Amino acid sequence: SPGKTCCSLADAEDAGLVARRLGAPFYVFDVSQVFRSTVIRDFIEEYQNGRTPNPCADCNQTVNFGALLDRVRVLGADYLATGHYARVEQDPDTGRWLLKKGLDEGKDQSYVLYNLTQEQLARVRLPLGGLHKTEVREIAKKRHFINARKHDSQDICFVPDRDYAKFMEDFTGKHYPPGDFLDENGSRVGTHQGAVRYTIGQRKGLGLAMGAPVYVCAKDMQANTVTVGPEENLFDRIVYADEVNWITIPELTVPLRVTARTRYHQTEQAATVYPAGEGQFRLEFDQPQRAPTPGQAVVLYQGDVVLGGGTIVAVE
Repeated sequence: SPGKTCCSLADAEDAGLVARRLGAPFYVFDVSQVFRSTVIRDFIEEYQNGRTPNPCADCNQTVNFGALLDRVRVLGADYLATGHYARVEQDPDTGRWLLKKGLDEGKDQSYVLYNLTQEQLARVRLPLGGLHKTEVREIAKKRHFINARKHDSQDICFVPDRDYAKFMEDFTGKHYPPGDFLDENGSRVGTHQGAVRYTIGQRKGLGLAMGAPVYVCAKDMQANTVTVGPEENLFDRIVYADEVNWITIPELTVPLRVTARTRYHQTEQAATVYPAGEGQFRLEFDQPQRAPTPGQAVVLYQGDVVLGGGTIVAVE
């Protein structure tokens, strides 16, 4: 429902009321054109190319810590503080800025901040990273902030009803036509409602009766086909990533032991990361992982510190 999204007009009004209570100046900046030309454009292009995008990470890079940080500089402010549940610290030995998990593991947002640069991290303050959400609500309640009991935001802010395909059709004017469901042997087993509507690993909403559960295992956007199969076909051990951003190191020159997430709230899994050319890496998990999906972020950790991350381009 619209009440569970972030960045709405009501959210801006609430922020204004909190700022007034604090006696702080309140400004509203229109960065909608940047948002449309970067986050939404990339979101649609990724889906049209058969990948599953990560708009929250893109938004943090280009809008929250891009366009907004530029406005902060114009105002003459030293830092940009946001409500993300993560921590930023400087390594006293190397001087590099580090990104760490938020102490509230259930709210940790380090996964969607992995692509922040050293320049951005140096200008960022994340005051909620050392608190649990219950503590934050209690602080807001004691200060009588209007949003003290406000529900958590969910879903993608510009697609509140989760109907990504309808949003894309309305935005682009294109129609994504039905096509064939194929089994793992390439035989037609049904009709899908447009390949962009399905994600790797999906089981619900397929409308197929095949005697056993089947999952989306692959998509061919040119042929407009969706291949389904048993769940064991979803597991892969090797992930390739590009558009890599390193945080604790300037670049990867030797293999490193890490833990990694290929989805936002996934439990980290043990793996080894290898250099694979400029702006790329190869990640080999100790155990096969379910449905690592091209387009999604893969984020690498060493303890509670984010080593870096990138965008999944292929799996095997």
